[in-house]
Amino acid sequence: MCGIIGYSGAQDAIPVLLDGLERLEYRGYDSAGIACLDSGSIWRLRKAGKVAELVAEVLAHLKVPGNSSDSEGGELAAGIAHTRWATHGAPNERNAHPHLDCTGRVAVIHNGIIDNHQQLRASLTNAGHRLDSDTDSELLAHVIEDSLRSGAGLVRAALDVLEKTDGAVAMAAISADYPGKVVLARRDSPLLVGVGDAFCVAASDISALLPYTRSVVVLENNQVALIEGDSLEVFGLDGKSKELAVKEITWEAASPEKGGYEDFMLKEIYEQPGAIANTLMGRLRGSRVLLDELKIETSDVANISKVCAVACGTSYHAALVMKYATEQWARLPVEVDLSSEFRYREPVIDPDALVVAISQSGETADTLAALRYARSEGVKTVAICNVAESSMARESDAVLYTRAGPEVGVAATKTFTCQLTVGALLGLYFAQSKGRLDDEITGLVSEMRRIPSAIEANLERWDKETRSLAEKLADRRDIFFLGRGPGYPVALEAALKLKETSYLRAEGYAAGEMKHGPIALIEPGVVVFVVATSSKTQEKVVSNLEEIRARGATTVVVWDSSCSGTPPESDYVIEVPRVPELLSPIVNIVPLQFFAYHVAKARGLDVDKPRNLAKTVTVE
Repeated sequence: MCGIIGYSGAQDAIPVLLDGLERLEYRGYDSAGIACLDSGSIWRLRKAGKVAELVAEVLAHLKVPGNSSDSEGGELAAGIAHTRWATHGAPNERNAHPHLDCTGRVAVIHNGIIDNHQQLRASLTNAGHRLDSDTDSELLAHVIEDSLRSGAGLVRAALDVLEKTDGAVAMAAISADYPGKVVLARRDSPLLVGVGDAFCVAASDISALLPYTRSVVVLENNQVALIEGDSLEVFGLDGKSKELAVKEITWEAASPEKGGYEDFMLKEIYEQPGAIANTLMGRLRGSRVLLDELKIETSDVANISKVCAVACGTSYHAALVMKYATEQWARLPVEVDLSSEFRYREPVIDPDALVVAISQSGETADTLAALRYARSEGVKTVAICNVAESSMARESDAVLYTRAGPEVGVAATKTFTCQLTVGALLGLYFAQSKGRLDDEITGLVSEMRRIPSAIEANLERWDKETRSLAEKLADRRDIFFLGRGPGYPVALEAALKLKETSYLRAEGYAAGEMKHGPIALIEPGVVVFVVATSSKTQEKVVSNLEEIRARGATTVVVWDSSCSGTPPESDYVIEVPRVPELLSPIVNIVPLQFFAYHVAKARGLDVDKPRNLAKTVTVE
């Protein structure tokens, strides 16, 4: 889950590398480092902490290497840089990338996990290598060292890395003996190369490439690449050169600017009406749902035996909402699995099933592995993701993009509501294709069109009210979120947002399950949020609320502003606009996102970069 950036070209490497790190910091911010070729040697600087600390250290040097104009004989500048999310080894300077070999003439950065690192470490140690870190990534530098010592070139050395390691590898390396060159290797972790005028830039995320070029090559599994200026060569495991598949990227990746907001998370909460509208654009016509990109003909929907949805974290909660909608609207069975469990429980999936893999990045390792498992079983797959040219988008049979735009905050907000929107579209499409809901679909489509404006009209009020509420409740340590039906996944997601941003003990439960054990935890001082908007179980949820109040908890109810009657007795009420039950999660989650944000701010925490978390989880 680390950010990788590499550069070879005629211009100064340092600004490109540092800019790339800032764009990639959401992938990891435990430590950061940079290494450049400098007149026959390697200059390296590493810092524990955030990228800004590394940048300040680099700028403190009166003269930094990496500028081609400083190189003897007009050599190309080349360098690599990395921002880390710790897996093996503590998050400190010793374990920060880039890592060097024993000679100090090879530098390596790596994203992924080396599954056979213990055996490889023992082998290298026995061969006399000196290992200076606790990471698995450092081992790659020593594998390259051995290869170069035996007379192999950079490409062969990178191939040796792929052959001698098991697990995920996205690697960039430089050698003082190969001026101007950066070698790359990729297996099961994303790596892309942008080709420009007199330069190439490599990165683990397309957002770091687009400021410099729109011509992008996506490395495939088990491929090695060598960049030198604007020269790019790609090789397979057999060492033979591969034909380049250059893609011209036309979509915009906005710069990570806060646009006047204090934090990216707040900005992205406010961006949700526009993001949802973009997700709906072109997919509703009259009273019909159009999903041409699904690549499933209306006549073929009847042949789908069941849907298997696989996802992690926030995306898993979106999958649960999709299950409620698809089963009720289309009467099509949906199984929802945590991606990390899917393969290992040996699921029963027949060739007529459809596997829907949900991931905001399209690179989530567990979900990508589940998708690949489904494809190996001959099952049709659909990805729901937010990133064009991501691994899931390229490897699935079809992809439904959420069109949320760049999301920098680690805690997902607008990508979640856009996933909910796509899930609702998918459920309606299945119902429409099966000839169901003929009397209701026009109204449901109309309600979907109304959601962006309904959210927009309430954002400032929710912001203000939840800020006040957070100031009152920020010192509480135990917070529960309850809901029934599609309100249950909302409760799960609201609890996750609070855990991620505020580090509080927050739990989401199906409201009816409280009396089967968890109610033992309810006492004065505990806070309980109850999602009690219009639904077939609303009266039962209100009864569950009374059970909580009777035991002295502080209660907050999420209530439809247009519900008949007055809100149930509660300490606080958050009003939301009324929408159909199966669409309500798209609306109901937004004020709870605001609440998580404001509690974190009240506690003095960095909402955009929660501890121990990374935006894209590319390791299992």
